[in-house]
Amino acid sequence: MANSNITKKALAKALQELMEEMPFEKINVAQICERCDMNRKSFYYHFQDKYDLVNWIFDTDFISFALTECHHLSYEDRWKSIEEVCNYFYENRSFYRKALQIKGQNSFPEHFREYIQPLLRERLTDLYESEVDDFSINFYADAVLCAIERWLLDKDCMTASEFMFRLERVVRTRAKAFIDISKIK
Repeated sequence: MANSNITKKALAKALQELMEEMPFEKINVAQICERCDMNRKSFYYHFQDKYDLVNWIFDTDFISFALTECHHLSYEDRWKSIEEVCNYFYENRSFYRKALQIKGQNSFPEHFREYIQPLLRERLTDLYESEVDDFSINFYADAVLCAIERWLLDKDCMTASEFMFRLERVVRTRAKAFIDISKIK
């Protein structure tokens, strides 16, 4: 297992280096293997394709980071947790800027959406105190993914703290407006 992780990390590092030098679409498995002095058989033993490798990087880095956050936090603590997630993306924005632009089947944006949907279902079910339908989950997942893409892909990418300030302000003011409107009816 230890050797497997060493191999996977070497392949991940090679891919990340190549993504700094050229567009993802132009990178092939042979280049990744050449960069870390491995053969294609080693690559395919661990990963289906280069898309799988990108998703593995996210899974090992981000998900292990996110799992350290407690799922049953207070409302205010959840905002702090979201800020830590934004800090992670901001610190790793060079990689995620490129990963978010990958399109098609098995792409990183699709993988990320699949990851956040159950989290959103849990959070929204708690918030609404009832089961939330798939339409709502997909709506919020699209909103989260689009907001992160827009933020990280902006040529003048604001800091994570500025992004969080704006995000929290929008969410809180819109939630308050929604509550105020529902009181009128």
